[in-house]
Amino acid sequence: MNSNVDHKWKFAQCFGDKGESDDITEADIISTVEFDQTGNYLATGDKGGRIVLFERNDSKKGCEYKFHTEFQSHEAEFDYLKSLEIEEKINKIKWCKRQNSAHFLLSTNDKTIKLWKIYQRSIKSVSDKNLDENNLGSIHSLRVPKLSHQETTIASMPKKVYANAHAYHINSISINSDSETFMSADDLRINLWNLGISDQSFNIVDIKPANMEELTEVITAAEFHPYHCNMFMYSSSKGTIKLSDMRESALCDSHAKVFEEAEDPANRSFFSEIISSVSDVRFSHDGRYILSRDYLTLKIWDINMDNRPVQTINIHDQLRAKLCDLYENDCIFDKFECLFSGNDSHVMTGSYNNTFHLYDREGKNDITLQADRSAFKAKRMSPAKNKMTMGRTGGNKGPLVGSDSADFNKKILHASWHPQEDIIAVAATNNLFIFTEDASS
Repeated sequence: MNSNVDHKWKFAQCFGDKGESDDITEADIISTVEFDQTGNYLATGDKGGRIVLFERNDSKKGCEYKFHTEFQSHEAEFDYLKSLEIEEKINKIKWCKRQNSAHFLLSTNDKTIKLWKIYQRSIKSVSDKNLDENNLGSIHSLRVPKLSHQETTIASMPKKVYANAHAYHINSISINSDSETFMSADDLRINLWNLGISDQSFNIVDIKPANMEELTEVITAAEFHPYHCNMFMYSSSKGTIKLSDMRESALCDSHAKVFEEAEDPANRSFFSEIISSVSDVRFSHDGRYILSRDYLTLKIWDINMDNRPVQTINIHDQLRAKLCDLYENDCIFDKFECLFSGNDSHVMTGSYNNTFHLYDREGKNDITLQADRSAFKAKRMSPAKNKMTMGRTGGNKGPLVGSDSADFNKKILHASWHPQEDIIAVAATNNLFIFTEDASS
């Protein structure tokens, strides 16, 4: 693989605390990032249950986003029946297709999904009153008070709350191409909802065994097909991806296809099952390919070939020698997301040291960028120095992943790729970084 490929990617923006302090509030850590279908709006959710929206700044040349609004989506709760504390952390955000001037999005924590409406609200006040201490006047001078526009604010309100349907932690939500239904997946079940009905859902996948001691796998991610509303896939901790068709039966436990690669016995170890667990799956925009991420690799599957992936990309194979240490510090359980570019020509995933990798679909070129404080320091330099600092793999960007000085507390787990342009939004702890490919350079 060519890891010194020249490229035009550059750091564009950073939102969040840019200070040097390492004292980061847990509630400020970003837990999900999502562009809308146009790419003009960007949403982030954090561990404090807040959602922050950004909008494209059309008045500025190039790629720039500005703050749009912020609201509290979820609050911490306590389940008294199970003596269980439910975190307010936002696990996933999904935008609904825009139908009018308002925006609608789904957000979920471990147990409850909410449909939010974000819209412009006109603040009005009463003017032209009759009450005037200096001139009380006669009854003939009475007039009808008027409401006059004072200002416009961005308001958010929950339209629906989809609760009490999951006994386990929700890890995925996906809106169907029909724009009427969505599914939510937890560790053992997947439910199908109608966006307009919040008190009823249909269970379409249930892998819970009769005896929980016989449990061997859990669901890790799920997604609808981009345009076939009857098809969806879900991944498991056993490293399999199952494609299901809702036309076959109401309960889709009998899958249509299983995408699974046979394990090489030579690589078998104590950690094999852990590192083979799929942390994220994505359909390509044309629905032909599936992208999956496990701990060490990124795999691209052809939907018509289920016995092996068409491409396997090693993200940080050098960590194989450190799996014991990574197991001790729980990093081996980190769940990295993966993405297709808007035109499906490239794929992206995160790594440690706040680095993330961009690959072409053949896996030949590896562009490594770093979302760190050095990024906005580098932006103050000349363009040539900026490109060198933020640019090529092998450039000046800190210790390599797998080296003794690598920082496993700094990791890129969450990101989103603009649906039409080469713009990537990356969450690095409590900062949101935006990178763009400079077509002019």
